[in-house]
Amino acid sequence: MSGNILRSAFAAFTVFMAVNASAQEAMPLSMQQAMDYAVKNNAAAKNARLDVKIQQAQVNQQISAAYPHFAGKAEFDYNIKPMQMLVDQHNFNPSAPAGTLEKFSLSLPFSSSLGVSGSQIIFDGSVLVALQARNTVIELARQNGQLTEENVRYNVQRAYYGLVIAHRQFDVIKSSLSNARDIAHDIAVLRQSGFAEKIDEDRTNVQVNNLATDSLKIANLLTVSEQLLKFQMGMDIHQPIVLTDTSVENNVTDAISVLAQSADYNQRTEFSLLNTQQKLNEYNLRRYRYSAIPTLNAFGNAGFNYANNKFSNMFTPNSYFFNSLIGLQLNVPLFSGFLEKNLIRETKYNIEKTQNNIDNVKLTIDFQSEQARATLTNDMLQLQSQRRNMDLANSVLDLARKKYKAGVGSNLEVNQAQTDLLMAQNNYFSSLLDVVNAHADLKKALGLLK
Repeated sequence: MSGNILRSAFAAFTVFMAVNASAQEAMPLSMQQAMDYAVKNNAAAKNARLDVKIQQAQVNQQISAAYPHFAGKAEFDYNIKPMQMLVDQHNFNPSAPAGTLEKFSLSLPFSSSLGVSGSQIIFDGSVLVALQARNTVIELARQNGQLTEENVRYNVQRAYYGLVIAHRQFDVIKSSLSNARDIAHDIAVLRQSGFAEKIDEDRTNVQVNNLATDSLKIANLLTVSEQLLKFQMGMDIHQPIVLTDTSVENNVTDAISVLAQSADYNQRTEFSLLNTQQKLNEYNLRRYRYSAIPTLNAFGNAGFNYANNKFSNMFTPNSYFFNSLIGLQLNVPLFSGFLEKNLIRETKYNIEKTQNNIDNVKLTIDFQSEQARATLTNDMLQLQSQRRNMDLANSVLDLARKKYKAGVGSNLEVNQAQTDLLMAQNNYFSSLLDVVNAHADLKKALGLLK
């Protein structure tokens, strides 16, 4: 009875999955297509590309200091109560007694001005260094984006082949379930004829129920694994997909060729990124040293201004007076409380620190590549062993079935052989997944995920 319930539940689940999948057209995906889609649509990868554009905009903001700057200004003032001051009339009228004070206004009630000002840096060491460093700054942002894309490809590769192996496990357990049901049917017929005992039938039904339960578990695991892949790709989890690179053995063949490759520091984006950071540190050192050098700027302005007691006179064409000036400004740093000295000292420490990081990342690359190489080698040896065990278990099951059909074997022997085969298959697929993941780790360690 329980076997029928599990069978109905499994059938309902299969129909449910089929109906959902048919709602949209399935998208075929190879490994390369999955990685390309992820690089284009994954949120982290998209933000990394935006970071490059943001850095470009920030560099342009710094470069803007080297261009001429112009500003226009128009102003109208109404002095509600003009400022007044006291003067001695005797200073202007000798006949007036000394000490005779008189009030007068410093400004007229209505005034206006209209002008344009401009400035241009002729020489500024910090701006010069910023111009020289702009390409390096953008390159640093680009390398950070490239590192993000490599991590996206790494995660997609692991999720892709994990899903492929899960599908193969599902196919194997469905085949085992079908065979177990055939045996259960045969035993039920034999029992009705009196050639089999009830314990044989019950034992077989237990195995069928266990296989049906495992099938449902793996079916649920397939759903989660597929959603994980779509999440890593930045794809709608409801979009049906069909994986086309299902031959995991080809990945094993590629892993053998990768094992022969040696580590190259320049292949790792982290190493290139630190070297670029070191260049920026050196530019900073030059910038702070140049800050002690005088700067020279040119400036100028021109405009019109006018003031009157009456507002109506403000619009008289000939009432405005023109003024203009040009000049040079030399700024000579004298003393800033040892600011430049400490900035230079800090930058030198950063240069030393970055060099330590460069040396450390070399050691890290050597360690990661050798560790990944050793892990992959061991996993491949384990895979070969599990493959032989699976072949042997399959042969034992085939022989047990033949003996049982010939009447010289027991049902218990068939069930045990079936259980051993399932265990061997699970071990094989687990080893296969280990090889795939170790292959991805080695490619990442060698910088081959670009």
